[in-house]
Amino acid sequence: MKTDRHKMPERPAKERIKDFEEVAVGYTIETAIEEAKRCIQCKNPKCVGDCPVEIDIPAFLQLIANGDMEGAIRKIKEKNSLPAICGRVCPQEDQCEKVCILGIKGKPVAVGALERFVADGETSQKSKVKSQKFDTKKNEKRIAVVGSGPAGLTCAGDLAKMGYQVTLFESLSTPGGVLVYGIPEFRLPKKIVEIEIDYVRSLGVELVTDVLIGKTITIEELFSQGYKSIFIGSGAGLPQFLGVPGENLLGVYSANEFLARVNLMKAYKFPEYLTPVKVGKKVAVMGAGNVAMDAARVSLRLGAQEVTIVYRRSRDEMPARAEEIERAEEEGIIFKLLTAPVEIRGDNNGWVKEMECLKMALGEPDASGRKRPVPIEGSEFIIEADTIISAIGNKPNPLIPRATAELKVEKWGGVIINEATRMTSIPGVFAGGDIVRGAATVISAMGDGKRAAEQIKSYLGGTGD
Repeated sequence: MKTDRHKMPERPAKERIKDFEEVAVGYTIETAIEEAKRCIQCKNPKCVGDCPVEIDIPAFLQLIANGDMEGAIRKIKEKNSLPAICGRVCPQEDQCEKVCILGIKGKPVAVGALERFVADGETSQKSKVKSQKFDTKKNEKRIAVVGSGPAGLTCAGDLAKMGYQVTLFESLSTPGGVLVYGIPEFRLPKKIVEIEIDYVRSLGVELVTDVLIGKTITIEELFSQGYKSIFIGSGAGLPQFLGVPGENLLGVYSANEFLARVNLMKAYKFPEYLTPVKVGKKVAVMGAGNVAMDAARVSLRLGAQEVTIVYRRSRDEMPARAEEIERAEEEGIIFKLLTAPVEIRGDNNGWVKEMECLKMALGEPDASGRKRPVPIEGSEFIIEADTIISAIGNKPNPLIPRATAELKVEKWGGVIINEATRMTSIPGVFAGGDIVRGAATVISAMGDGKRAAEQIKSYLGGTGD
C-alpha cells in the first residue's frame, strides 16, 4: 500500500447541524491524485465486477493519477450517467471498495470520493463532457420509461445512447424521484441532481412531468400511442408502519411524508418557502436505515433539542451506512438500541406525547440472516416524544398494478419479472429498481435500469432500424 487512505474532509458537527449545507466538502486535486495513485491496477480487478453499473474503476483511477480529470469523467460516463450522485450516496464500502485488494491488509481506495471529485470538477469548470450525438431520425422505435428516479434515469440514458427515442414520465412536477424527495440537501444537494438530470436530457431523452402512469395514462394506452416497449421504474413510495396503537395521532409522520415536505417543498428554507414542518423538541425516529438517519438529522437541523433513534436490534444489525451512523452520532443523535415500540400515546388534544417501549434481546437469525429480536418480559419503559417518525421501510405503490390487470405482482406488492430478461408478465414491459426489489439502494436501482436497457434492446431486435 503506497499511502494511508485519505479521509474525505467534513464540516465540524457543531457547525453543520445549524444548516442544510453539504456535510462532506470533497478532495482537493492534490489529494485526489494521491488517493488515485494508491490503486495498484490489478490484472483482474474485482471492483469492476462488484459495481452494479460496471464502471471501469481502475481505468478512471489511472486517469486521475495522471492528472487527466476530463478523461476520468468521460471514462465513468461510458457506464454511469449519474456520477456526482453515486459518488455521494452509493454504498461503495459494500461493493467495489469491499473487494479492493488493498483492503485485505489496509484501507481500500476511496472510489466513491474520487468519483465525486471528478464529477464535481466537471461541474465547477463548466466544461461538461459533450454527450455523443445520436441521429434518432434513423431510429423510429419509441420507448416509454416510467419514473425519473435512479432506475428510470439510468434506463432512459442508456437507451438514448443506443439511439432509441425515449420519453421519461414523472408523476411529480420535479423530476428525480427519491433523489429529490427522499435524500436531504446536506447529503445530496438538489443542484447536483438537476445537473445530472440535465445531462440525461442532453442525450436526447424527453422528460414529461405531472403524468401519473396508471391514472393519467395507462400502460395499455402507452402502447396504443406507439411506444414499442415500456420500463417501469416507479420506485417504492408506499410507507410502512409498525401497526402499534396510536400511530394515527397528530405529530406522527411517515419518513416519506416528512422528508418529502422538507426536500421537495423546501421546508428547510422556511420562511423563504412558506411550507414549514412542525417538529417538536423531542423527536423519536423508528428504524435504523439510511432513511431513519436522514429523518433524525433533518429533525435536528429543524430545531429539535433531542432526537432519538429507536431500533429493535443491535448496532451490528443496523442497515444504514457506517458513515451515516457515525455522522449522526457526531451530531448528537441518541441511539436506543434493542428497543421496540409497543404503543404511542397522546395528550388531550390528540398530539403525541410519549411512546411505550420494550427492551429486546437477540435470538436466532431470521429469514434476513440477522438475529431475531425477542422481547424481554416486564421491561416496559417510556420515551417522551412530541414528534415520532416511522422509518421502517417502504413498499411499491399499487397504482400501476391495480390499473394493469395483466401485471403480476408479489404478495407484498413488488412487480414480478423474469430475472434473465427483466421482463414482466406483459410482453414488452420491463421493470427494475425498488418496484421490483422493495426499498433498496440508489446504485442497485441504477444497475437494474442498465440491465433492463440491454434487454429492451435485445427484445426490439438489437437495433433501432
